[in-house]
Amino acid sequence: MFSTVSRITPGEIKAMKGRTKIPALTAYDFPMTRLLDEAGIPLILVGDSVGMVVLGYQDTTSVTMEEIEHHLRAAARAKPHALLAADLPYRSYETPELALRNAQRLIAAGADAVKAEGGRKILSQVEAITSTGIPFLGHLGMLPQSVREEGGYHVKGKLEGEAEALFADAEALVHAGAFAIVIELVAPAVAKELTARISIPTIGIGSGPDCDGQILVTSDLLGLFPWFTPRFVRPRLNAAEQMKTVITEWKDAISIPPQ
Repeated sequence: MFSTVSRITPGEIKAMKGRTKIPALTAYDFPMTRLLDEAGIPLILVGDSVGMVVLGYQDTTSVTMEEIEHHLRAAARAKPHALLAADLPYRSYETPELALRNAQRLIAAGADAVKAEGGRKILSQVEAITSTGIPFLGHLGMLPQSVREEGGYHVKGKLEGEAEALFADAEALVHAGAFAIVIELVAPAVAKELTARISIPTIGIGSGPDCDGQILVTSDLLGLFPWFTPRFVRPRLNAAEQMKTVITEWKDAISIPPQ
């Protein structure tokens, strides 16, 4: 039987700032969503990281709205108590009208909130989304959807002017109605100061220990994608190797010829 308890709200996530650390993880299907929910994770993201860890793409820029919707529907069938957020994929929010239309598609597919990358550059899009009552989760720092333009993944906040730009972007998202902001690959000292400056939670990934919460790609946490592990991740399980061991043992067992 599924839980009939109502979902955690964006307001409840926002109220965790200064009270308790916010753990968040990714899920792209029914069983992982249910497992994370049963473990008490309050914020689950159907992220466009699905492109790399499930679909085999080189980066997130090939992920489509249809693919996010497909995985989101699967996750939503778990009926989690957690707040279920979903990424707006690359080029799905280039104008306010497009951003709102695609945000509405994700809500219709089962999301409680949507996430997009950027600050002041997408402010009109964010306002178009939040003005209709759709909860918005921000994303600043290293923006995976911009990896090709930037020539790779780089820590933000180290170069002159980057920290002030991040602060300004974060304040803009706060004023536009975001309930929290993911802070990816930001220099830890800058992430700490940004967290202290704004009234909504920061959820860090590769940005040091001083954000209001932490988010990881679940495959990285569990060691389910051994072909690549981000430098800032320490897997807590070697699941891929354990799975291969069990599969090999089973294969060998059924291969034994009858006596």
